Amino acid sequence: MILPLAAALTACGEKDVQYDASGVFEVTEVTVSAQATGEITSLTLEEGDTVAPGVLLGTIDDTQLRLQRQALDSEKARVAAGQDQARAAQEQARAAQRQTEAQKRAADTRRLDLERQVAALRQQIANLQHEEARFRQLVAEGAAAQKQVDDITQQIAVAQRQLAATEEQIAQANSGVELGRAAYDAQGEGFGAQATGYEAQERGLGAQGEGIGTQQAQLDDRIAHTRIASPIGGTVLAKYMEQGEYATAGRPLFKVADVSRMTLRAYVTADQLTRLKIGQRVTVYADQGTDGRKAYAGTVAWISERAEFTPRTIQTRDERANLVYAVKISVANDGLIKRGMYGDVKF
Repeated sequence: MILPLAAALTACGEKDVQYDASGVFEVTEVTVSAQATGEITSLTLEEGDTVAPGVLLGTIDDTQLRLQRQALDSEKARVAAGQDQARAAQEQARAAQRQTEAQKRAADTRRLDLERQVAALRQQIANLQHEEARFRQLVAEGAAAQKQVDDITQQIAVAQRQLAATEEQIAQANSGVELGRAAYDAQGEGFGAQATGYEAQERGLGAQGEGIGTQQAQLDDRIAHTRIASPIGGTVLAKYMEQGEYATAGRPLFKVADVSRMTLRAYVTADQLTRLKIGQRVTVYADQGTDGRKAYAGTVAWISERAEFTPRTIQTRDERANLVYAVKISVANDGLIKRGMYGDVKF
């Protein structure tokens, strides 16, 4: 008889507790919507299920997106092959240009030095002319025959013709070298232009490949959005669509909330507000039906900066005040506190 009597007295005592403010328990709800359009191929959750953040809960059909991704893969491979070909052709053109430069340098080595080639002949003619002048002096003095002068004159003429022929041959040879050098120059410029063209082609294909890469990234993002997952861990409160239904982007799929921690939204007067601060520990009482009320440890998490009129469903200690301030008190939920349940707070 003593134990039931003690329990009854405790319940009555709790009912007589003077509370500073009252409010309703709330929880932060997150409505998860479809991020892609298509048939829901799977959705493995039910109302009341506990879900973890980021865990795959379902999928939306992504067949067409994956086919587009494969087509882009093939196109990118083709562009990469063309880029490799352009790079190889550019290297070949550069190699041919270097070979042409080498041939031009080799042609320069075949150029003949006119002065060096005819220096001996010029010296021989000069010597003969000196002898001719000396023998003419001797003939004038009667010390030599005219025939000797004529022979030397003949030798000079032969040497001069030989000099002229040699100069002509050297000029023709050097002219051929110049023509060959000009041809090598033109050929080298052609190879250089080809290399530049292949380089531009390679850059164009590279830019095209980058564009395809951007399209692939966009498709990858769209494919990722066909995965259905909850951004937070918590309990599924409502399920709006089922497997096999057609979803559109933005259409709600389910609602989830973390009910492990509840928030009591209460209202206090300006006089009470001076006794509160963020982080302050308070006592929260939740209605337990016929069992009375249960006390919980709470923490003031938020205090409104603006006053508002007293809600009809809220009663404060000071009934004469018509303006109150909203406060939020965070409470760890043991599973007994439900959304929408009334609660009281003692500061």
